[in-house]
Amino acid sequence: MIRRVRYALMFGGLANFLALYYVQPLLPGIAARFGVSPAESTAALSLTTITMALALLFVGPISDMTGRVAIMRASLLGSAVLGIAGAFAPTWHALLVLRGLEGITLAGLPAVALAYLREETPPQAHVRANATFVMGTAVGGAAARLLPGPVHALWGWQGATLAVGGVMLVCAAGLWVLLPPSRGFTRSTPSLRGLARNTALTLRDPALVALCLVGAATMGAFVGLWNALTFRLEAAPYLLGGAGVLVFLAYPFGVPAPIAAGRLALRRGRGATVLLGVALLLTGTLLTAAPQLPAIAAGVAVLTFAFLGTHSLVSGWVSDRAQRVGVGVGQAAGLYLLAYYAGSSVFGALAAQRWESGGWSSVITVSAALAAGAGLLAVLARRFDAR
Repeated sequence: MIRRVRYALMFGGLANFLALYYVQPLLPGIAARFGVSPAESTAALSLTTITMALALLFVGPISDMTGRVAIMRASLLGSAVLGIAGAFAPTWHALLVLRGLEGITLAGLPAVALAYLREETPPQAHVRANATFVMGTAVGGAAARLLPGPVHALWGWQGATLAVGGVMLVCAAGLWVLLPPSRGFTRSTPSLRGLARNTALTLRDPALVALCLVGAATMGAFVGLWNALTFRLEAAPYLLGGAGVLVFLAYPFGVPAPIAAGRLALRRGRGATVLLGVALLLTGTLLTAAPQLPAIAAGVAVLTFAFLGTHSLVSGWVSDRAQRVGVGVGQAAGLYLLAYYAGSSVFGALAAQRWESGGWSSVITVSAALAAGAGLLAVLARRFDAR
């Protein structure tokens, strides 16, 4: 049963990140196709993350009333359909509308998945189950960076988008078949007063607030650097054009990070392991300052490994802390992911703007500052929640 849960949610995480981030390596092509600037092109990603973040505020409470499994199934299927529709978007604004709607449907998986894992797996399996889910998102993130580029080179925007939609449909079928019905779920009917109370309790807990901000800062540092990287490799002195996607081969190095971070956390403690992850995130960011392509690839590999490992631990930490202090797990997870994707939207767009106005050194300054801030916030979270 636990194995089925892990594999089903790995399919879900894969599809979720694939749908969300497949536009990232295509940003230069999107800018050229629709006649928009590099900064404007990032709206194809940031708008999806914004609508997803806002929808997360409502998905958790809805799942408390209706159940977890049906929402996760509908999320993947609806996202796949909207993704395929994006292949036929006639204008830039039509694409943005579809990407915004897709963000809403994508929200049905992550917050609900974290609550489902907490309810359906025994305590001793939580870290491993959460790591497997995040590993699925890592595989999806890798596929999002590696699959679209070659397909786009062969068959253009429409072919790349249809290929992503097809993979999503396969993942939706996998989750639909494998995911067991809820057994630990208890239906509730949250009132607006109760939701406001739970939100206030979450925001009054200093450890939960610090952890949410760690998620925002690390995600912003990670996505911002990746957004700007595609434009850097197309510019002088590299002038790689479509071959610039080859640097995304560094992304799969991050896939085993959630499992590795979970194992280290069991031995050394979660707080210490998160701090190590943040230190590696800063190290990877600074490595990309080198002009040589191998150094850049090494930097993004370290950055990706650090980010995925850190996110795996922090997201599980939020659910664990919420359960121990009597805050709704689904709502706390939703608030964490709201901060997480808000960081992606805001700082991802900011990095593209900094690239246009200040070059790569300006991008590194933003990402390094966010990594340093995440380290300080992790220290605070560890202080308020020593467990």
